[in-house]
Amino acid sequence: MTKTQFADAPLVGVDEMTTPKWMTVDQQVANAGLWRTLLALPAGARVVVGLAWHASRRLTILTAVLAVAGGCATAFGLLATADALTMLLAQGPTPQRVVSALPAVGLVVAALAARALIESATATAQAVLKPRVEQIARDKAHTAIARVDLIAFEDSEYADLIRQGLQRGMGSIARSVDAITSVSGALIHVGAAVSTAAVLHPLLAPLVLLAVVPDMWASARAAKLSYQSYVRMVSRHLRTAIASELLSDRDTAAELRAGTAGPALLAEYRRISEQITEETSRVELARARVRLVGRTIAGAGMGVAFGVLGLLLYLGALPLAMAGTAIVAMRMAAAALSQTMVGVNSLYENILYLEFYTNLLTQTEQRTRPPSATRAPTDPREITLRSVSFTYPDQDEPAVREVNLTIRRGQVVALVGENGSGKSTVAKLITGLYLPTAGQVRWDGVDLSTVDEQSIYRHIAMVMQDPARWPMTARDNIRIGRIERVDPNDLVFAAAARESGADTVIDELPYRERTVLSRRFTKGRDLSGGQWQRISVARGLYRDAPILVADEPTAAMDARAEHAVFQSLQHLSRGNGRSAGNRTTILITHRLANIRHADKIIVMDRGRVIEEGTHAELMMLAGTYAHMFGLQAAAYQLEPSN
Repeated sequence: MTKTQFADAPLVGVDEMTTPKWMTVDQQVANAGLWRTLLALPAGARVVVGLAWHASRRLTILTAVLAVAGGCATAFGLLATADALTMLLAQGPTPQRVVSALPAVGLVVAALAARALIESATATAQAVLKPRVEQIARDKAHTAIARVDLIAFEDSEYADLIRQGLQRGMGSIARSVDAITSVSGALIHVGAAVSTAAVLHPLLAPLVLLAVVPDMWASARAAKLSYQSYVRMVSRHLRTAIASELLSDRDTAAELRAGTAGPALLAEYRRISEQITEETSRVELARARVRLVGRTIAGAGMGVAFGVLGLLLYLGALPLAMAGTAIVAMRMAAAALSQTMVGVNSLYENILYLEFYTNLLTQTEQRTRPPSATRAPTDPREITLRSVSFTYPDQDEPAVREVNLTIRRGQVVALVGENGSGKSTVAKLITGLYLPTAGQVRWDGVDLSTVDEQSIYRHIAMVMQDPARWPMTARDNIRIGRIERVDPNDLVFAAAARESGADTVIDELPYRERTVLSRRFTKGRDLSGGQWQRISVARGLYRDAPILVADEPTAAMDARAEHAVFQSLQHLSRGNGRSAGNRTTILITHRLANIRHADKIIVMDRGRVIEEGTHAELMMLAGTYAHMFGLQAAAYQLEPSN
């Protein structure tokens, strides 16, 4: 099958995908003039230096002091070189000139040795500092992400920003540390060489710069071309990564083969890759042209510098000994400027990508609830929703509209309705995981939007339809719901496993509760969907929170296991499952037979509550719930025989 049979239309995303909103700043940087961008480098460098200061003040100060000391050693060595050459070229017998020059030569050797030791010490300090800076940066980012509002993850652009910030942005920090250290030392060496040249003759200082500045401009311009290209192609890089994941991920491997989707996805991967390759080739050619221009001008500048030096010698404006020192200074300055050029180029490029990291921190802070001294009630007697509406990011229509509910402690409340009716969204609003875009959610009269969010989360437990599959032991998969809990002899653990049916799953594992539940580890095991749901229910029960939300907790279970789980959830809510008061349980399910004994059934449709009552009351109403229940019951009735 040929590539053209699959390449008529994009499969992953669309070719016209817009640049994410969070890249607005990056687009401005990419489109800004070169001089304006270079002026912005200190701001980026301050971010890295700030991280270094936070990581280790002592090592940061030590690295700066060593850089200054290295520059001083360079200047001292150049001045000693001038003295040595003056003595060697002075009039008099050669042996006398050599003997007279020995002290100055010794000073040159000492200066060179000191510079070498200082550079070694600088490299050592930098090697110790850099991993600490990376650790601080990662910790800062992950701490911020761990606290960001849950709704942020419903925004695809923010999810992509997390990926870019943790990959490209974080990777640029370590390289920026190298670049800042290199540039700092090199600039001090340049300053020492230029100052020495200026002492020898005022015209020599600008001549030292003339040979390297054009090359520096060319490298910075080439880096900017690469960054502009990356900003243009960011959506295609994302789509390539997604296509690669679909082709190589374990979760899609079976369906990819059974559905013969491999050739189509491979063609899509190649199509987008070819677009990126063509763009990369075009940019590299442009970079090569810019570098050629810079090096040509730099070569001409070097020729002018040596021509002026020769003219000064010819006119007698510069003694031969001073000319020799000037050549040494020019060579040293050229080497230092070259190092500066490499460092600035690296710093320039990495600080551009550092924008991803700083944008991630900024966006995360904006999406995080502000701290509050108010605490949520620990075991609310009553939960009320008043005119609550909620709209997901970048959606025009609200998912929940004008919902009014009252839930009392110890009740088992079921949310039912068709897919997309807003059941799961309401559950997240009840538990404070989402804040309403209109209206209020109150626990015992306290508005959840005004309290510390962690004080809410400590009192809720969520059992999800597609639960987290933690790559830990079976025991810790259950305990992670409240891992700090004191559980002598694992009595609470055993009870949660028994009530959820997870004990039968554990009994089948090779190392029982010590078995790691992940194929990513040697001797690790994976579970079926229904087995994972039992583990998730056990996790919710072990957490023993006053408010439990079970969102389709048995969708992948067999009928017997499903019935047992619902019986346990209702028994634990009404019985003495909790040490203080009864548990309030919110059940979300499509299987209505399991909720016949719920205290309250809420029927939702298109984000609105359309019916509310007990099973008996709703059946008498003969509305939507009665119709749905009748359809499900009819599936289990025997057809009359002829």
